[in-house]
Amino acid sequence: MLLRYGVDFGIHAAVMDKEISAPCSKYTSLFHVGDPMNFDDVIRFGKEIAVITIEKEAVNAEALKRLHINGVKVYPSPETIETIQDKYTQKQFLQEDKIAVVMGWLVGDKTELQSLTDKLPACLKKCKNGYDGSGVFLLRTSEDISKAFDKACVLEELVDVKHEISVIVSGNENGLVECYYPVLMILDKERMLLDFQICPADIDTDTAIRVCAIAQKVAVAIGLTGIIVVEMFIVGNGKIYVNELAPRPNNSGHHTTKASTTSQFEQQIREMLGLPIGNTKLNNASVMISILGLAPHRKKLMMQALKTILCTDDVHLHMYGKTPCKEVRKMIHVTITNINVKDAL
Repeated sequence: MLLRYGVDFGIHAAVMDKEISAPCSKYTSLFHVGDPMNFDDVIRFGKEIAVITIEKEAVNAEALKRLHINGVKVYPSPETIETIQDKYTQKQFLQEDKIAVVMGWLVGDKTELQSLTDKLPACLKKCKNGYDGSGVFLLRTSEDISKAFDKACVLEELVDVKHEISVIVSGNENGLVECYYPVLMILDKERMLLDFQICPADIDTDTAIRVCAIAQKVAVAIGLTGIIVVEMFIVGNGKIYVNELAPRPNNSGHHTTKASTTSQFEQQIREMLGLPIGNTKLNNASVMISILGLAPHRKKLMMQALKTILCTDDVHLHMYGKTPCKEVRKMIHVTITNINVKDAL
């Protein structure tokens, strides 16, 4: 999605992905097959590039550091990526800057989990490479440990989550940071995936100010240049915890392409080029729905639904072009815009 906005700024983009069939391969003549986690692949790709950014955190930070030393601009910084790509390191960083997080314990494997059964029920999260519902497991009792991840994880206490909120922050090299309006995220509790999101979030003005202040504090602390998404829990007693960070455009910000003056993707391009931060004003309320891949026998039903969407005013379809289409894989999102959330719903 970032490539589309690069065209408006005259960017000739090169892309590296592990899969030769990656959707981005169709939209650039400079497509490279390589593993972003492999040091040599990243160095080979980046040595002729002027500016590098990332689509997800699973990238070799040491290679990015080497490229940066050799004069390649990297957004966000390799140090920011390194901090955020490990959930425990991320939690430590937030705690050091006195930003409230849910209490958690580092565990190396299932054996170490056995010594923390008094903390159950709790949420187990892989330290690395967990996203889109992957890498999260709810441990209700000690009997669930046999099904748990047998690798480095963070075990987090369960809190009474009233709302899950996302705030997108844009920052430039001059230290200026700007927030988009908070988004309310509704998750599929079974799959731990984003089901749909609503903007503006249904929270009072005071709470909106508080979550934006926390998001800005995170961005300043990490020295943000680019986009960062700060996901937060608002709990029953009104306290706000930072849940996790994403140092890139995120699905909780997809609505900005239709509802905001400047999309999160254009914002990322602007910061990579050293251009002024765009206006983050919210022009319309929106509801964004994630559509997952369906079983083959339900594809006809999906095509009928897509035709209806394309014939409906203020309903915007974005297909990712991923292959193959798999069940529970995010394939499409739909953004509905209106003057207020009630009408969008």
